[in-house]
Amino acid sequence: MKDIVASFRMLLWMTLLTGGIYPLVCAGISRPIFHDQADGSLVTVNGNVVGSSLIAQNFSGTMYFWPRPSAAGNGYDPTSSGGSNLGPTSAALLKAVQARQLALSTSNPGQGEVPQDLLFASGSGLDPHISPAAAKYQVARVAAARKWDPAKLQALVDQQTEAPTFGVLGEPRINVLKLNLALDAVK
Repeated sequence: MKDIVASFRMLLWMTLLTGGIYPLVCAGISRPIFHDQADGSLVTVNGNVVGSSLIAQNFSGTMYFWPRPSAAGNGYDPTSSGGSNLGPTSAALLKAVQARQLALSTSNPGQGEVPQDLLFASGSGLDPHISPAAAKYQVARVAAARKWDPAKLQALVDQQTEAPTFGVLGEPRINVLKLNLALDAVK
């Protein structure tokens, strides 16, 4: 009986420690130091939350830059994040990529080869970034839809391009949500 009481006390203590105290300490430390990440990297416009800079949004109008395709089961729903698990020899993947290529080529005529990140989903299916090449591929369409000078739009794209992390990790990238919000902010 003595062992059962000791075990029960240890269970209660560890539950309190690992399920209550430790998470509160971590949240208390992370919130002031990593405020943006701790709050979900929410993006607000005029006090209204319009999305997260960490999760792709579906932009489909010709006046906006389009993100990478989503492999998430329900569009860009973050609760169903995940890859398609289709391999390079998959007929379903080939069919999806061909359909995307046709749609992009039709929407962006005369732009040459479609950048790979506009054809293939990321591992999570929710990558919020595209490459500078993918943005440049869409400049003519967006500029025509907004009746803008393509050079002015390209300058905005260049301004929104993020450098590799610490200057060496990853590739240059553009957050599609931030780019599209910057587009809407220009008068």
